[in-house]
Amino acid sequence: MILWLNGTFGAGKTTTAKELTSRIPESRLFDPEQVGYMLWHVLGQPREFQDFPPWRGLVVETARQVLDHVGGTLVVPQTVLNERYWHEIHTGLAKADIPVRHYLLHTDDATLVHRIETDTDPEAAGARQWRLDHLTDYNQALPWLREQAETIDTTGIPPSQVADLIEGSC
Repeated sequence: MILWLNGTFGAGKTTTAKELTSRIPESRLFDPEQVGYMLWHVLGQPREFQDFPPWRGLVVETARQVLDHVGGTLVVPQTVLNERYWHEIHTGLAKADIPVRHYLLHTDDATLVHRIETDTDPEAAGARQWRLDHLTDYNQALPWLREQAETIDTTGIPPSQVADLIEGSC
């Protein structure tokens, strides 16, 4: 099984994913960005790694092989704002007989901006403007995300409570 945590940068995906993997037996954090970093290394870094067609297929295949090898649950904190890309990934996982629970972690723009601007992670600080620049893309993707994912409003609640809500819905 895969628990896919979608939403924009600052919604709480990574923190919630870490909370979930600490609670769910035989669960692992699977970060598809690592697949993207590998592709940047191999293909160069001219664009968003999700725009590389191999990224989507490799995410599916890597998840399938990891689950075949160890079983359990993969918790995936990955923003996917392109509906076609999400469809490719979801279809690939379905063809591999991997059940997916898709969650949209959502909060209002003011909270997102505050979280992004006050994030103390050095890696996040370096990408602060990039993350802020993607809020428009996120807002444009909200209609299809709300249709295809179970929305959890993370405004004003800690990641542990978000994890409670996800656990309760599984």
